[in-house]
Amino acid sequence: MAAPSGAPATPSAFYKMLSVPDAVELILAETEPLPAVALPFQAAARHTLAADVRAAEPVPGFRASIKVDWLCDKAIPPAAIPGSASGQDGYAVLSSDGPGEYDVAFEAFAGVAPQTLQPSTVAYIGTGGPLPEGADAVVQIEDTEFLGAGPDGTKRVRIKISVAPGYDVRQVGSDMAAGEVVLRAGHHIDAAEVGILATVGATTVQVHRKPHVAVLSTGDEVCEPDAPTLQLGQIRDANRAMLLAAAAGTGAKVTDLGIARDTAANVEAALDRAIAEGADVLLTTGGVSMGDKDFIKPLLERRGTVFFGKVKMKPGKPLTFAKVPVPEQNRSLLVFGLPGNPVSSLVTFHLAVVPCLRKMEGWQEPRLRRIHVRTANDIKMDPERPEYHRAIAHWARPVGAPEGAVCGELVAASTGGQISSRLLSLRSANVLLEIPQAAGVLPANTVVSALVLGDLGAMPVPEVPAHTQLPA
Repeated sequence: MAAPSGAPATPSAFYKMLSVPDAVELILAETEPLPAVALPFQAAARHTLAADVRAAEPVPGFRASIKVDWLCDKAIPPAAIPGSASGQDGYAVLSSDGPGEYDVAFEAFAGVAPQTLQPSTVAYIGTGGPLPEGADAVVQIEDTEFLGAGPDGTKRVRIKISVAPGYDVRQVGSDMAAGEVVLRAGHHIDAAEVGILATVGATTVQVHRKPHVAVLSTGDEVCEPDAPTLQLGQIRDANRAMLLAAAAGTGAKVTDLGIARDTAANVEAALDRAIAEGADVLLTTGGVSMGDKDFIKPLLERRGTVFFGKVKMKPGKPLTFAKVPVPEQNRSLLVFGLPGNPVSSLVTFHLAVVPCLRKMEGWQEPRLRRIHVRTANDIKMDPERPEYHRAIAHWARPVGAPEGAVCGELVAASTGGQISSRLLSLRSANVLLEIPQAAGVLPANTVVSALVLGDLGAMPVPEVPAHTQLPA
C-alpha cells in the first residue's frame, strides 16, 4: 500500500486499521506450508506430517491373549465376570468345551510359535502370547484351579467358568488393519505418535521442515543486556532475547541479527542479512510507528508489499506485516514489524506470528486456541480498541459449591497493570482475555473468551484434588 503523493516518509496514518481476526486471516492467506523433508521417526517429534502414514501389516499380526475390559466393551454380561484382575496369565481353551478338568497340553508364551491345541485340552498362555490354533478364547488364572500333575507328569487344571468365543483374545488387525491410515498429513507428532510410527515400522517419515526466524531490534536507545551502565535515555534490549526464546519455543530455528541503529542503511543491511541467512520470517521490533526515524515501513514498501500497518488492538496497534520477494531463491521472506514496547512485542508475536509459524510447519488449524474463563477481577475497558488482557487461568471451585465436590471452572486473574511497557504483566500469563471495546468496567465474575498462550502446563495447581470422589 503506497502513501498519497506528498505524504511523509512513514505513511502509517494512511494504512487501514484491521481487526485482529482480519489481520490473522490475511497473514494465513499469504503463508504457505514449508517443503517436506525426510526425518528418522525418532527425530520427527514436534514436527507435522507432510504425508499420510499407513500400517503396512495388521497389528497385531496374530491372535493374542489379552485382558479386556469387558464391562466397558459390553462383550459379555457383567454377571458373567467373576474376577477383576488385569494383565494376568491364563489358559487358552476351546470355548465349546466349557467348565471342567483338563490336561495342560503345552505352554504358549510371547515370542514362541505355539503348537495346535486339541479339543478337551488347554494350554497355559502368557499375556500377549500367541493363541494356539484350535483355541478360540482365554480363561484368566483367577478363574481356574491348578490340580497338580498326574502319575504321568501331565499337569491338570480345573476351568471354573464358561466363556464366549473371542473372550480375552486380541484379534488380528484389531488395533490397526493392514493399509489403514494411522496418521494423516497435517497431524502433529508427539510421544504417542512416535510410538505409532515405531509400531507400523515407519522409521522414516515426511514432515514439514521447521521455520527459520531471524530477529532484529532497532533503535539508537537500545543497548545489549550486558551493558555495564546505561546513559540517560538508554534501555537494555529485552525484546530480542524474548522473541528469540519465544520463536525457539515453537520449534523454529532462530538467528540473532543484533541491533540496527536508526539509519535506513542499517535497517536495510539487516534485511539483506536475514535473506542471506535463509530466514523464512523476519521479526523486527521498533521503527514501525510514525516518527522520523521509523524506517521499517518505508523499506518494506520499497522492497516488497506491506499488507497492513495498523491493527485495532491494545496493545500492539502499529503491528506491520509484509512480504519481500527473494527471486534469486525462488521464495519470499515474511516480515513482521512488531512494536517496540516489550509487552506489545510479545503479545503481537502470539497473536500474529505464532499462527504464521504453525501454518508454515503444516498445522491444519494454526490459530490460537480459544477457551471460556470467568474473570477474577474488575477490568477497565477501552472505548477505542479491544484489549488483549494478560491473565493467569487456573481451575477453581465455583462460589457456593459444596466442599469436596468435584466441580469447577477456569478462572482468570489479571496480572495487574497492563501498560505496554510493563513486562511483568506477562509473567506467568497463560491466556489473553479478549476484552471488548467499550467504556466502563467489566465486572468480576464475567465469562469472557480467552486465547491460550502455548499450553496450560504451567497452570497453577487446581483447588479441587484430582482424586476427590463424586458424592454418592
